[in-house]
Amino acid sequence: MKIVSLIRVSTTKQQRSGLGLEAQQATIKAYAAANAANVIAEYVEVESGRKVDREERDKALRHARVTGAKLVIAKLDRLGRNAAFLMTLKESGADFVALDIPNANTMTVGMMAVMAQAEAEAISERTKAAMAAAKARGQTFGNPNGAAALHAAGKGNTDAVRAIKGKADAFAADLSDTLADVHAAGHITLKAQAQELNRRGIKTARGGRWHPSSVANLRNRLEGHQSHAGPL
Repeated sequence: MKIVSLIRVSTTKQQRSGLGLEAQQATIKAYAAANAANVIAEYVEVESGRKVDREERDKALRHARVTGAKLVIAKLDRLGRNAAFLMTLKESGADFVALDIPNANTMTVGMMAVMAQAEAEAISERTKAAMAAAKARGQTFGNPNGAAALHAAGKGNTDAVRAIKGKADAFAADLSDTLADVHAAGHITLKAQAQELNRRGIKTARGGRWHPSSVANLRNRLEGHQSHAGPL
C-alpha cells in the first residue's frame, strides 16, 4: 500500500521548531509499519489563526488521487468541521484515513458531508424566504433578460454535460504539476511522457495505462486552460 501523508501544525514557528511535527510523523510511521505501507510523499500544512494553507492540502489530495495512494491525515481536528473540505474530500475519490479520529474515513466523512449539505440547504431555504420577503417589498433580483441572456452567453448546456466536463477538467488540473515535472525532467515526446507517467504509477482518468494519444488529449485539455506543462 502507498501512503501520502498530510501533517498539520498551528503556526510557522511550530513548523520551524518541529513542535508537533515529529509526533505526527511518528504516528504516520507507526501506521505505515502496521499496514506494511510505503510513504511516497509528505505534505505539511501550516495553520495560523483562521487562515489555512490550503495549497499543501490540495497538493496532498491530488498526489493521492493520481498515484492511487491512501491519504493519511495525522491530525484532522478543525478540518473535520470544515464543510467545504469535507465535500471536496467526499467527491475526490481518494482513499482517506485520519489517525487522530479513528472513525473518520471515507464513509464517515461522506456522512458528515451529507449533514453539511443539509445545513447548506437549510441556509438556502432561509435565503429564499428572505428574498421572497424582499420581493414583496418591491425589490427585484436576477437578470432582467431571463433565460435568453443565459443562452446568448452559451450557458445552455445540461447539468450532465457540465458534470462530465468538470470531472475531466479537474483530473487534468490534478496532473498539471506532474506533467510539468515530467517535461522538465527531459521527457519531451508524447511517448516518453506516457512511459514516465506509467513508471511513476500514475493512472489515467479511467484507471488505465498512458499512451501517446492519451497524453496528447491531456495536454490539449491543459493547454485549453492555460497549462504550464511546457510546449509539445
